[in-house]
Amino acid sequence: MFRQLIHQVQELVDLHGGFPPPITTVLPSLTPPPPLHHHHDRWCFMNLENSFCENDCEKIIMKATRPKKTKKNRKQTESSESLKEEIWRNFPEELHEIVLARIPLPAFFRFRSVCQNWNSLLNSNTFTLQYAQFMPPQPWFYIMHHQNGNTGAMYDPVATKWYYILIPKLPARNKMSVFPDASAGGLLCFNDNGSKHFYVCNPLTNSFKKLPARPKRFWAQPAATMMLNKKTNNGGYGYQIMLVTTEGKYEVYDSIINKWTCLGSMPDCIDVPFTLGSIRFKTVAANGSIYILRSHPYGIVSYDMESRVWKQYLVPQPPLSRDLALVECGGRIMMVGLVTKSAASCVSVWELQKMTLLWKEVDRMPNVMSLEFYGKRVKMSCLGNRGFIMLCLEYGTKRRLVTYDILKKEWLKVPNCERMGLVVIGTAFHPSLTEVA
Repeated sequence: MFRQLIHQVQELVDLHGGFPPPITTVLPSLTPPPPLHHHHDRWCFMNLENSFCENDCEKIIMKATRPKKTKKNRKQTESSESLKEEIWRNFPEELHEIVLARIPLPAFFRFRSVCQNWNSLLNSNTFTLQYAQFMPPQPWFYIMHHQNGNTGAMYDPVATKWYYILIPKLPARNKMSVFPDASAGGLLCFNDNGSKHFYVCNPLTNSFKKLPARPKRFWAQPAATMMLNKKTNNGGYGYQIMLVTTEGKYEVYDSIINKWTCLGSMPDCIDVPFTLGSIRFKTVAANGSIYILRSHPYGIVSYDMESRVWKQYLVPQPPLSRDLALVECGGRIMMVGLVTKSAASCVSVWELQKMTLLWKEVDRMPNVMSLEFYGKRVKMSCLGNRGFIMLCLEYGTKRRLVTYDILKKEWLKVPNCERMGLVVIGTAFHPSLTEVA
């Protein structure tokens, strides 16, 4: 398969006179055999379900392309194969990494089993630099049922496929309930029900870290926000996690110093408590600040992570709206939620106008999709808070998953993930092979 891939690349090089653009063709999802050698214990394979083996893939390809064998073409084939072996023997090693950095992620995990050199690519600095130039254009979504413990599912919106994975170092279901609470880049932040323990991991590579224990105080479901903001000594990025309670208390974890810092309470100019009950999905990070959606009075509270200054903006809530969640797109603060009038419910998207401090509706779910919810009591939750989000709409005993691209204003239905049950929680992340917890 790799030879065919290289052959396609070579044809593009001959045609365009240079390196081809990134290969975006989605290959079938395959479950790879275990790697030949584990060069670092933090890397592991994705568990791709409902797939077929590599040999089957080869059979399908050969069945479609192999001509009927005769004495004449058998000699031509043997001559061509010997010529190809001579070419591949002299194929530069450095070009392997250039090609592999451009293939889809599921295919990369399959190809790691080809040889020891490919299996160790994740520890290669040159491959890391190559791969960083061809990051997937859209985020993936990680979801799990609140009772599933350390098992979950990832959705690839480009391939429109679900991948079921296990994060073995997370507490199992019978020990503790954990759920994804925030994300930054390719990292996910997990939290237990009592907010006593926090975990950070890369779901693709299983790079995992249990954060230090927080000071002995109980906060009922604080809102967690995660952001990448500092470069480390090895060239990567550090991250910070901020917890805020409805009473206005807050603290920050910094990965550079590996420590929680209790920064105290909000100043008197901020009206507390927040009367939102659970403030999960009400926070977003943008432009170096944390934004929190609040009510009574309704508006937004912001915190500058560098200057440590709190601000409060009184912004009226859009009429007839509920189940609201903050979203960020290119530095713009936006909001998504349900609008219900009589028996009709629809998902709307608003953008905050900086001059007037009012919400302006910029898009609405198409009527064809909204008809599914007519006359039903709908509950909405938002997975992810960047420019590409997933909405989980529950009504009765049914659930509908929808993705929305803010820039393209595109609404797409998502195939249901049956293993996760009806009520799911999750977040978005940018799949990365190089980010370390």
